[in-house]
Amino acid sequence: MTERPLDLELVRAFVHVAELSSFTRAAEALGGTQAGVSLKLRKLEDRLGRTLLERTPRLVRLTADGSAFLERARRLLAADREARLWDAAPPRRLRLGISDHVTGDTLPGLLRRLAAASPGLVFDIRMGFSRLLLDAFDAGDLDAVVVRREGDRRDGQMLRQDRYGWFAGPGWHADNGHLPLALLAAPCGVRAAAIAALDSAAIGWREAFTGGSVSSVGAAVAARLAVAPMAAHLAPAGSVEVGPALNLPVLPTATVMLVARAGDAPAKTALRELAAFLRA
Repeated sequence: MTERPLDLELVRAFVHVAELSSFTRAAEALGGTQAGVSLKLRKLEDRLGRTLLERTPRLVRLTADGSAFLERARRLLAADREARLWDAAPPRRLRLGISDHVTGDTLPGLLRRLAAASPGLVFDIRMGFSRLLLDAFDAGDLDAVVVRREGDRRDGQMLRQDRYGWFAGPGWHADNGHLPLALLAAPCGVRAAAIAALDSAAIGWREAFTGGSVSSVGAAVAARLAVAPMAAHLAPAGSVEVGPALNLPVLPTATVMLVARAGDAPAKTALRELAAFLRA
């Protein structure tokens, strides 16, 4: 390795691949191609004289050198932004609504990606129910929303399909009474779908816990207070899917959508990062 400075575009490509664990998602976020991102990574590795990533057909993983370089790469990109934007105009705002059922404990990582991708934006984040967020978007109060598809609405960009199930804490045992449920308050779409499925199957239930957020419902599950209909990726650690054992109805999968208005370049960059992160 020589003393020649690093190409920041190569460094940026590496950070995207490392954080998204995918060349495909990194290319999507950067607005390029998978082959182009792969070429940049090979150039960076040649420049450093180190192997940063392990590549297999199904896995992208940091090597020890890659892990050591990642934080240095983040600091390098942050210093570059500070040097370029020190006298920039006051930042614009991106008003973004996110369904509580979509992100869970991945929200900090998502916010970090958005801030890194569009440092000139101030992010105004509103968490809530999909239906209410879509109403706010339609009213012009939000610039973009990430929501579960509601009803027959078909506008927006599909990001992924989330599987739902019935989850209980470790060691929870059913009694002979009605099924105790931990639910979000109305107008939660998951609540409505779960109740409709139970009623259709003629399964008795009672509301044992009502939460104001998915995390609070997850806490009720972890405390073994009740069974909750939840996205599998949001179920608390150690919880068990009890639907098959209790002969509960299969819950429908949910389509996660990004609905957005056309914005300027920084907003488009942030939303491209958002879509890549949530797909990954």
